[in-house]
Amino acid sequence: MRKIGVGLIGWGTVGSGVVRVLLENAEIIESRLGAPIELKRIADRDIERRRAVKVPREMLTTNIDDILDDPEIDIAIELMGGIDFPRGVIAKALAKGKYVVTANKALLAHHGNELFDLARNKGRAIGFEASVAGGIPLIKSIREGLAGNRINKIFGILNGTANYILTRMTDSGLSFGDALKEAQELGYAEADPTLDIEGMDTAHKLAIASAIAFGTPIQLDEVHVEGISGIDSLDIQYAEELGYQLKLLAIARNIEGRLEMRVHPTLIPKNHVLASVKGAYNAVHIEGNAVGDIMLYGMGAGMMPTGSAVVGDIIDIARDIVCGTPCRIPALAFQPERLEKIEIRPMSDVSTCYYLRFQALDRPGVLSKISGILGKHQISIAAVIQKGRHEQEWVPLIMITHEAVESNIRKALDEIYGLDVVLAPTPLIRIENHN
Repeated sequence: MRKIGVGLIGWGTVGSGVVRVLLENAEIIESRLGAPIELKRIADRDIERRRAVKVPREMLTTNIDDILDDPEIDIAIELMGGIDFPRGVIAKALAKGKYVVTANKALLAHHGNELFDLARNKGRAIGFEASVAGGIPLIKSIREGLAGNRINKIFGILNGTANYILTRMTDSGLSFGDALKEAQELGYAEADPTLDIEGMDTAHKLAIASAIAFGTPIQLDEVHVEGISGIDSLDIQYAEELGYQLKLLAIARNIEGRLEMRVHPTLIPKNHVLASVKGAYNAVHIEGNAVGDIMLYGMGAGMMPTGSAVVGDIIDIARDIVCGTPCRIPALAFQPERLEKIEIRPMSDVSTCYYLRFQALDRPGVLSKISGILGKHQISIAAVIQKGRHEQEWVPLIMITHEAVESNIRKALDEIYGLDVVLAPTPLIRIENHN
């Protein structure tokens, strides 16, 4: 019976999860695959540090070439992180005839098109399920389970760190700073959380998922990105009074041949299924023209969930090796020659509802002045909360608009900022009302 040899490059948290899954579930994996998967080598800069899973000392190396040059290793697993160095390692692995599995969403968002072309030219495949939504089989669901559908829309929570922070701000009234500190203490946020809280981690994942869903090359530069670091707990409180909860959402949809890709704080109705997604969990809502609406939910990160996704890719590639059918499924779901760069819809053309909070003087006629300017720019008001004066004459005036075009909102706000009865800037949060 032919063994499938694998080598692991990067023995950190996710790498430890991969080792554990491969060793603990070896029997069931072999039963499903029809061949054993043998972990032959682990390469890491630090092979002395204690790990949760023990392996034979002779399996360890600090030299990546011990994996890349080994003819008995069929699949190289890249779990190092970073962009430039792992890009070179993956390219070298493909050049030496290896298949590759990676969880590196930043690398694929920046260089995936190039690496997928290289893999195809070498008759090899790259597995990358773990790069988007951790343990949730999002890529496999879109690429295979929904292959007969035209995908109309994807939107969801793709970053557990941001979701944990917003959950704590919502449920316990914590400030952003306090919620971030707690997330760091619990290990949900990195010491430098910039990629998570400023939305770039989510943008990496959305760029990859959108390419698969809509048949376009990965276009990270076209994703509109806003993070959560500027969110005030007051706005979460007021939005709740109006029936909404705040999430950092990834949203992609094809509207009349133009593609929207945006990441930003978003209000959703409390009765929307995504509103119940708490803590470090991820969830993705997909709309297909045949299947309708579905949602995938689970842990978007962590040692074992992400390790599970990596091993799933190993098994998929191993099945193709055993059956002699490499590259059976295109990396981005569509045949490479059928991928088309879809025109991107600019944020100025996006049409949605908006939450606005003005800090206004508590005087007669202020509301009519603001609403008059909004009306002039074709923006109608759906709901208003006007808070009473306490010790200050500046009071919060909260508005929910009906659907409006982003460019009109921006023009109206510029004019409203010119009023001497309104302080600028005004918090603006977009709303997705789709149930």
